[in-house]
Amino acid sequence: MQVTFYGVRGSTPCACDGTRRYGGNTSCVVVTHPDMDPVVLDLGTGLRYFGNDLAGGGLAPGEAFQGTALVSHLHWDHVQGVPFFKPWLCEGSRLDVYGPAQEDGSLEDAVRSFIRPPYFPVTIDDLPGQVTITEAPEVFSLGPAEVRSAPVPHIGPTLGFRLTVGGTSVAFVPDHQQPGVGATYVDPTVLELCAGADLLIHDAQFDNDEFLTKADWGHCTVEYAVEVAAQAGVRRLALFHHDPSHGDGRVDELLAAARDYAGDRVEEIVAASEGLTVALSPAAPTPAAAAAAG
Repeated sequence: MQVTFYGVRGSTPCACDGTRRYGGNTSCVVVTHPDMDPVVLDLGTGLRYFGNDLAGGGLAPGEAFQGTALVSHLHWDHVQGVPFFKPWLCEGSRLDVYGPAQEDGSLEDAVRSFIRPPYFPVTIDDLPGQVTITEAPEVFSLGPAEVRSAPVPHIGPTLGFRLTVGGTSVAFVPDHQQPGVGATYVDPTVLELCAGADLLIHDAQFDNDEFLTKADWGHCTVEYAVEVAAQAGVRRLALFHHDPSHGDGRVDELLAAARDYAGDRVEEIVAASEGLTVALSPAAPTPAAAAAAG
């Protein structure tokens, strides 16, 4: 299994010299495996670059794209790339989108409501490619992959996802409300979703000082991301959803702080950057993972 990051920011795109190394596009990660179609985690502005890669050589001329998207929630930074995905301009392309049930109306109605005039020049139905929009079941299959979804504390309906293929798992929790200043408690549902994952991609938007004034914004600190990873017994943590005000140097500092805070509780911690590809293979469960899953 390979996991490639196309967008790693939260809140808003922020492409500039200060974010050149980690990137300024919003949430979009692509999981590939030889035995399945690509799975896209979130549809932020990074989706455009994934589409460009496909159009630039990932697909043969005229070849249609087939894939699935797992969308954590419908905040702008997680869906802004939807109408700019090049494969949708190709007849026969198809993207099956799964996301959270909404509090008012259907998920499909919610998506259609912002891809239409006056917010966007055309509707989904005007695009040559096809999109289906479905509320994610708790467990479902995508070819050889098992997908699990679970509610995650945030603002509004939000899901985390776990994708498992051939004994290898990636967990995706891009937005996660920390329960309080200095908190270490993690919702058992989140721990079960992440338990023993080979890679956890997790919200790490704030430092401790920022969280003091933004404690109800639906996000968490870098230290809390480490707590989730350590308590769930994951091997590799990717800090994700970087704050748009954090330039490359600040992300470097937060990565160093996360590693110091983790000690030997998490095997490896990286800060997600655009273009980073992580190759995953199965390994034996850790004691912490067994406890989280139990």
